[in-house]
Amino acid sequence: MRIRYRIDGILHEVLAVNKNLHAPLVSRIKILSNMNIAEKRAPQDGRFKIRVNFKDVDFRASTLPTYFGEKIVLRILDRSNVVLDLKSIGMDSSSLEIYESIISRPYGIILISGPTGSGKTTTLYATLAKLNSIEKNIVTVEDPIEYNFKLINQVQVDESADVTFASTLRSILRQDPDIIMVGEIRDKETAEIAVQASLTGHLVLSTIHTNDAVSGIVRLVDMGIEPFLVGSSLIGIVGQRLVRKVCINCATEYTPPQEFLDRIGEIEENVRFVKGEGCEECHYTGYQGRIGIYEVLKVNAKLREMIVKGANSEDIRKSALDMGFRTMFDSGLKLAKMGITTIEEVLRLTVIKED
Repeated sequence: MRIRYRIDGILHEVLAVNKNLHAPLVSRIKILSNMNIAEKRAPQDGRFKIRVNFKDVDFRASTLPTYFGEKIVLRILDRSNVVLDLKSIGMDSSSLEIYESIISRPYGIILISGPTGSGKTTTLYATLAKLNSIEKNIVTVEDPIEYNFKLINQVQVDESADVTFASTLRSILRQDPDIIMVGEIRDKETAEIAVQASLTGHLVLSTIHTNDAVSGIVRLVDMGIEPFLVGSSLIGIVGQRLVRKVCINCATEYTPPQEFLDRIGEIEENVRFVKGEGCEECHYTGYQGRIGIYEVLKVNAKLREMIVKGANSEDIRKSALDMGFRTMFDSGLKLAKMGITTIEEVLRLTVIKED
């Protein structure tokens, strides 16, 4: 039985123990998570809470039956570590200025896109913290609620009680909200209600699983939302990833391999790249901690017209780049030039888009 930790996005094997311990360990986690310990043939999900060092830590548990036995993944949610300041999550000044202009709008949909574990929820929470005030009625529907806010009404999804994203969203619209946050748009029904909410004078914030900002537009259309409704309701999309930061304890200047330099094009002469040599502090990886890289797409009149006409993602991306849109790769390259991360790390997580 292998036990692995995902540290800063990368899996590390920390322990290999006798398979005889597998059955009792799985049963214990299932009991803690209120799962059916007798059911070993079907996947199950659950959650539990443990008090560690005088603070509550939430765990989400997921089991999967595999050929040699059940595989378990635990996701750790430490509420005390949530960053609630937009200026601290890694967004550069120009992207932040664009994003703040989008979230100051009175109505429309704002989407945060990226794969699982890319920091989307943290960006949403930082946005809510910025918008939160006594004058605004803010309602959220989340799965799970990772951080509790004063003044914000937060609803926990519970599918066993038919409290789903879609059903709760319908009820929220009868609660006179100004701002609605939906944890994730994962089906047509939720997307349709979110669009209708934005068109009736609400600011709607949500996340969507796509590779970049532009793909989020196409994803809504693929879900079955009419292009004219997407064009009318969408005001901005943020694409993001988390890149590993160079360990400051063992950072040293270096020249990246030529193959990487060839891929990124010309670099200014005075730029000095930095990487971690590897030390005890960073478990000899050369990296410690992560920071966000972002692309912020503001939907203007021209892009809106293209969406309504059913333009594909490449045409929308080209048009956005012509208007000064900066990609996640640009954001990551800027951090690499500042010595915060490495070229290799940026190229591991992003794609250089052709003009």
